Amino acid sequence: MIYKQLQSDMIAAMKAKEADKLSTIRLLINEVKKAEIDSNADASDDQVVIALIKKQAKQRVDSIEQFTQAGRDELAAKEQAELDLIKTYLPAEMPIGEFQAIVDEVIAETGASTMKEMGGVMKLVMEKSGGRADGKAVSSLVKEKLA
Repeated sequence: MIYKQLQSDMIAAMKAKEADKLSTIRLLINEVKKAEIDSNADASDDQVVIALIKKQAKQRVDSIEQFTQAGRDELAAKEQAELDLIKTYLPAEMPIGEFQAIVDEVIAETGASTMKEMGGVMKLVMEKSGGRADGKAVSSLVKEKLA
């Protein structure tokens, strides 16, 4: 369970007096608790927790890009450190060849042949990948196959 891992890592960070790590872990735990309250999500469901952590990782990537463009390297470095920690709680990314096979399989199953069917294909590919495939990479591959 990822949520229990977050809680135990939070305690370890407190004991080790690692302030940066502690603040990032607390942020992730608060996001999970907020989701539980807002939408009756279950923190024991790893898929829900992974989705929330992925959202936080995406926000860090966007922030890093904006800070770098603005010349704020110190803030970009802080966001990168948070991103590195957040990524430790995500499952390993799926190799490209593996999700290419899933895309081909889903397109064959659904009989999709036009861009209008991209949404359905994307949904099934993301479900079958178990959240391990990068959405942008899958999107570009599906577009390429359906074009």
